[in-house]
Formats: sequence, structure tokens, C-alpha cells
Amino acid sequence: MKALIYARVSTSHHNQNPQVQIDELKRACEDRGWAISEEIVDHGYSGSTDNRPGLKRLMALVRSKQVDVIVVVKMDRLFRSLKHLVSTLEEFEKIGVKFVALKDNVDYSTPSGRFFVQILGSLGEFERSLLRERTMMGLEHARSRGKNFGRPRVHDDAAILKLHKEGMTYRQIQKVTGAPMGTISRAIKGAHKSPTENASAVQIQTAPNTTVLCAGQRPAFQAGKSGIEVNQSDDEDFQ
Repeated sequence: MKALIYARVSTSHHNQNPQVQIDELKRACEDRGWAISEEIVDHGYSGSTDNRPGLKRLMALVRSKQVDVIVVVKMDRLFRSLKHLVSTLEEFEKIGVKFVALKDNVDYSTPSGRFFVQILGSLGEFERSLLRERTMMGLEHARSRGKNFGRPRVHDDAAILKLHKEGMTYRQIQKVTGAPMGTISRAIKGAHKSPTENASAVQIQTAPNTTVLCAGQRPAFQAGKSGIEVNQSDDEDFQ
């Protein structure tokens, strides 16, 4: 079998030397009769990131089927998280590449090793399920407290309506404000609703005693107890 050995140390300080890992990996391959096709070392790279040149080189060799087995001293030398471990080992299995972590007693070339990886996969799925559950609970809690999700509005509807009232076309307004055409359309058409529709929509979201003026016209409607005044403007198609 063609073996690829991988070593990583996160810093060059404190006398961390990847050669210690390389020597141990070489001895393990010799004992098993595996020929070492390549040695890869990531020196000074944290295990918390997958942006490592050695790791990228390793995955390229695996995907091109140039190696039969990956050998590391410990799993944390290669993987950054349980999710990364499970997904990578699943990819190894599909391609037909074995995986061995010496000090963790993980040998994917044996039945017991493959069974251990299946257990890790179950743990990974359990972790993902818990994460989804916590995320949904957090969203529901935030919504119950009135939190709104989605992209915030960054364009001023009043400015759009003012330019439209001055006679500008949709495309001219777009050039001046930089707003997307859909935003311009919604702002203008929203002002064309009937007074009742406008009052109903605004009354939910606007504080009492707030006056809403559309396109500079005089207020045309008083919304009951809230003291909200809403006006509508003329309709106009795209020009």
C-alpha cells in the first residue's frame, strides 16, 4: 500500500519539532510494510483552521487516488473538529483510502477501526441535531420578543417618493439613489394603496402621534386612536 504520512505542529516555539512525528510515522509504516509515497508537514499552522497548505495537498492526492492510506500520530493533527473528522473520513471511505491515527488506536484498515469511525459518525449526527434544535429554539425565542430577521432596509422610501413626485422615472430614481428597482417599485406602489390599507399597515408598526406623508402631499387620513396620518399619491407605471 502507498502511504501518505502527515504531521503538524502549531508553532515553531517551545521546541516543537515535526520530525518527532515523522520518525514515529515512518516506523509504523515500516512495521506494516507500507511504502511511503509522500511526507507532508504543516509547520506553524493551527489545527482550528483547514486553510493549511499541507492539508490541501493531502486532499488533492486523496481525490486523485494517488495514495492508499493516510497515517497521522493523532487525529487532532489533521482534523479541526468532529464535523470535519466525520465528513473527511466519509470522503476517504467513498474514495477507498484508509486512515490510521497511531496514538488514538484508530485504524480504518481494520473492521474494528471502521466500526469506530461509524460511532464517530453517529456522534457527529447527534451533534448536528443538537445544534439545529438549539438554533430553532433561539430563533423562536427571539421572534417571541419581537426580533425581526432578514436584511435591514438601507434605502429611504421618503426620498424615493419625493423624487418620483418631482417627475423622475424609475430608472432615473435608481441612478440617483442607487436603490434596486424592486425597492423603488415597492416604495412607490406602497404609497398608492387606499388610505384604509395604508393606515392599517402603518398602525401596526408606527408609534402613536406619528404623521406619515407620502410624496409631499397633505395628510388625507387620520387612523383612529393612534393619531397616525397617512396620505396616498397618484399611480404611475414604469417609465
